[in-house]
This record gives sequence, C-alpha cells and structure tokens, in this order.
Amino acid sequence: MKAPKGKHLRTIRSYVLRAGRMTPGQKRAYDELWQQYGLDHADGQVDLDQVFGRAAGKVVEVGFGMGDSLVAMAKEAPELDFIGIEVHKPGVGRLLKLSADSGLGNIRVYCADAVEVLNQCIPDNSLHRVQLYFPDPWHKKKHHKRRIVQPEFLGVAGKKLELKGRFHAATDWQDYAEHMMQVLSGMPEFRNLAGHGQFAPRPDYRPITKFEKRGERLGHDVWDLLFERSV
Repeated sequence: MKAPKGKHLRTIRSYVLRAGRMTPGQKRAYDELWQQYGLDHADGQVDLDQVFGRAAGKVVEVGFGMGDSLVAMAKEAPELDFIGIEVHKPGVGRLLKLSADSGLGNIRVYCADAVEVLNQCIPDNSLHRVQLYFPDPWHKKKHHKRRIVQPEFLGVAGKKLELKGRFHAATDWQDYAEHMMQVLSGMPEFRNLAGHGQFAPRPDYRPITKFEKRGERLGHDVWDLLFERSV
C-alpha cells in the first residue's frame, strides 16, 4: 500500500502500547493540566519560542518513561526549555503532575509517536539537544529492526538539531550500545564528541535514575553516546 502523497507510512514501530491503567492521580493530572503543558500532534508544526514565550535552547526527550529524570533536568536547567515525547498515558499523567507540583514553566509534553512529532511538529534547525535514554533494546535478533536508533530516525533528528546541537543516547544493553555506535558513526552529519568509536562519560545533566541505580547494584554497565551535528 502506498502512502498518500506527502505522507510517510511507518509500518515498524519501536514500541508497543501497554494496556496499563492510569492511577486516579495521573488521570486527574492529565485532564486538568493538559491545557497548560500539553502539545497536540494534530496541530502540526509549532513555533517553539512562542510555545514557551521566550527564546531559549530547546531540548527534546524521546520516551521519558514516568518523567522523573526529565523533570529533574528541567529544574536544574531553568535556562533551557524541555519537550518530552511519550506514548504511554500513565507516564504523561505523572509528568504533568510532577511539573505542576514543581511549578515548572520550561516543560511541555506530547503524547504521541516521537518520529511523527519530530517529522511533523518540530521545525528544522531548532533543537539544542535530542535525548534518548534507555530505549527498548529489542534484544532478540528478530526484533532488532524495531530499535528506534536507525538511519531513518537519526536523519530526522539531525535535521531538527541546530548546527553543533547534540544527540545524546544512553543504554544499559551492550549490544544496543554497539548498534547505536555503529549507526551513528555511519551518519556523515554527526561527529562523536568522545572520539571515533568511543563512548562518553555520563554528562552531569543526565540524572542517574532509580532504574540505573538498580542496574549498577546488579553489576550492569551503562553506555552514553554523545554526538554533535557537524554539518
């Protein structure tokens, strides 16, 4: 089946929509706070400075989970504006509540497919950083095609970054880290800030999550990849 003219038909998604229920608090936050913090994919391309009411560096996080680390980053960097993209409503509801409880004005959220949001809503050359922390590794070989880090996705992310804007990924799966390194190293628009083939130290701005701390106790390593848009 051909995609309609001007549209891209995505047939392989990097996530599965879980059927988890929202808690009453998450649902209340979603219903009451969406107008304040939410952005709608259906509205198409937005003027990000207008959304936040100021000119500032813009950071997009793809798949923020339950929102703790994204809110922590927004608190620690009030000079930046943060846009989270997540498909799972319980996490979105929790992020909305955490943002309101913290009185944050520098955070907004999409509840939609990240590739579609980047393609259709985020202007080119507009982002200071794109973050992808602990994405689903799809560790079975037959599922590797579902990994979000593929040339297509990185090509889109690269166009959205400003010159010298950064793509930052982190994973606790060595096989996925090696996959990401291979794909990113093959993208001519990106330069590895740690040196060719090298993983980066964790930047101070990336919080260590409870998930990551648990992995450390179990002896799991974490790999950070920090690449810069160079052309």
